[in-house]
Amino acid sequence: MAYDVAALAEELTAMAAADHRASAHANSHDPAEQLAWRRLTARHGDRLSEIMDEYGWPTADMVGEEAARAAWLIAQHADRQLDVQRRALRLMEQAVSAGSAGARELAFLRDRTLVNEGRNQIYGTQIAGVKDGAPVPWPCEEPERLDERRVEVGIEPFDEYVAKFAMT
Repeated sequence: MAYDVAALAEELTAMAAADHRASAHANSHDPAEQLAWRRLTARHGDRLSEIMDEYGWPTADMVGEEAARAAWLIAQHADRQLDVQRRALRLMEQAVSAGSAGARELAFLRDRTLVNEGRNQIYGTQIAGVKDGAPVPWPCEEPERLDERRVEVGIEPFDEYVAKFAMT
């Protein structure tokens, strides 16, 4: 089993590296580049589903910090596989309750899943686009309490977060 877990950690980090290299093409104006991105994230989502079948959620205790973060990233980018995102969310919620996964990453995955379901996000982590140089988030539940909820899970205030996306 230890060898399997080491191989799993290596596989997850390799998948995240491939994701990182390809992510620039996610919103490309070239349809072929967009398609390549979609195919990659679909293959990764399928593989994450198999991993969850065999191991449950790959926590840092199981596969190490880098590979656990990679699993989260793969779930985050499985936008066209809501079943994978929902399952990852459930397993990650259990891991957070058990103290073996981070509330911050869970908040990002929860928002991403809600947006993909056409619902309002909770933590304001998902940006719909940029208007007049300012990032515009997807709609949020109780926007007046947004920063309060963000602090609870270790996310910086919304204005600091969106400053990273601002177009100058």
